[in-house]
Amino acid sequence: MDFVKPTIEYSQLWPLLVIYGVACAGVVVEAFVPRELRFRVQTLLALVGLVVALGGTIWVASDLDVLGDGAARGSVDVEGTIVVDGPTVFFWGILLVFAIGGVLLFAERRLEGGVSAFAGQAAALPGTEAERQASTRGLEHTEVYPLLMFAVGGMLLFPAANDLLTLFVALEVLSLPLYLLCGLARRRRLLSQEAALKYFMLGAFSSGFFIYGVALTYGFAGSMGYSEINEAVRDDIGNQTLLLLGIGMISVGLLFKVGAAPFHSWTPDVYQGAPTPVTAFMAAGTKIAAFGAILRLYYVAFGSDRWSWQPMLWVIAILTMVVGALLAVVQTDMKRMLAYSSVAHTGFLLTGVLGVQQASELSDGQVTSLQAVLFYLTTYGFAMIGAFAVVTLVRDSGGEATTFARWQGLGRRSPLVAGLFAFFLLSMAGIPLTAGFVGKWAVFTVALSAGAWPVVIAAILCSIVAVFFYVRVIVLMFFLDGDTSGEVATVTKPSVLTSATILVGVAATLVLGVVPGPVLDLAANAGQFVR
Repeated sequence: MDFVKPTIEYSQLWPLLVIYGVACAGVVVEAFVPRELRFRVQTLLALVGLVVALGGTIWVASDLDVLGDGAARGSVDVEGTIVVDGPTVFFWGILLVFAIGGVLLFAERRLEGGVSAFAGQAAALPGTEAERQASTRGLEHTEVYPLLMFAVGGMLLFPAANDLLTLFVALEVLSLPLYLLCGLARRRRLLSQEAALKYFMLGAFSSGFFIYGVALTYGFAGSMGYSEINEAVRDDIGNQTLLLLGIGMISVGLLFKVGAAPFHSWTPDVYQGAPTPVTAFMAAGTKIAAFGAILRLYYVAFGSDRWSWQPMLWVIAILTMVVGALLAVVQTDMKRMLAYSSVAHTGFLLTGVLGVQQASELSDGQVTSLQAVLFYLTTYGFAMIGAFAVVTLVRDSGGEATTFARWQGLGRRSPLVAGLFAFFLLSMAGIPLTAGFVGKWAVFTVALSAGAWPVVIAAILCSIVAVFFYVRVIVLMFFLDGDTSGEVATVTKPSVLTSATILVGVAATLVLGVVPGPVLDLAANAGQFVR
């Protein structure tokens, strides 16, 4: 038997390799750089790596090969395991932008009186003398930066994976660092560690479903490659039961990552307990990466069997929107409310996934489902990371004040911060002249074009419910007096790092709401998935 050496297209993959290289370099920094210098070195290293990778992504995007009739651009690389095409580089670009915002939030020190939001010594038990000494000495857990970079690397690989084995590797690479990051809060350590444990246990359980689904799908198709699976589905070979079970179990693992009902139970606990910078990054990045993987898997590998998985997504989308909207109404904690809001947005995004038509099946001027979902993910990411960045500013003597009672009268004490937060909420509600309105219009339109009108009706009704709980927060900030039963929360002035993240989020949300054309055109130019 002859051995054929593998071919790796480094010219297409180098932005991804930069991220992994920076992550490994961050581990070396932790081993050899003096403690007092690690924060600056790690922050600079992460930011430079992300900026270089973003520039490389733009360069790779400008040099993609046009395939066939021009509907797809890109290539299948690394012996068929990774695809670098238009949608891939679009996902890479927005993920890297939000990762830069995540690093800026991670590096914020002014809000905690000169220290970061992360525990100084993760091994110290909450409330012990070791933890008090770590806080007194101002120790910082700078390992969070290489953990962040490994998570970003997994997120970049997730939507680019072209076989089920690579998809599973990417899933674990992005998940494991997040499990650790969720348990490293400096304040409310027990709540943070509980959140991390819940996320880990449920995540491991969902990964078990995922890998079992991979095995069943392999048993059906005899291959893990997307194109081979699609060919097997077209030829209708093997046992159809294996395929249906495989699709269902793989979907459990992917729907868990996006927080779709009934696999959403981790979302409110983790969003509330994790350090807020981690929550902000995770809310934007994980959902973008996971939806990229869902779109490629369903459209490329299982596209010929859409009549099997579309009814399942109809039910999941409606259930997710209803659960997210109704449970958000009864929340009294800001982070939990945003968590259930994220669940509802997952349902809206699944509505867009249902519009599975190709560009050739649509009339002029209509957007494709891929184009709509890409735009919605962009608008959602900016609003969510900006909203959580604002949450870090509202504080009392115990740290972040996330209960609704503490936010009463905030509009009078700090009208600018309250106004920015209200703007993000209005965008999430889909109010016109905000990016959220255009995003919802896009996904609802493509779902209607695909005949999923019952899902769209449910989405519109849930959007009306969502307006209620978003406006309720605005009312308590601007039209109710401050809480007199306890300490009044105030707004802490942030450094330029958090301020820049918030301002970029506001600017993007406003511009995409008023002038959405350039980003919609960019998503359209990304083309279709390479098959």
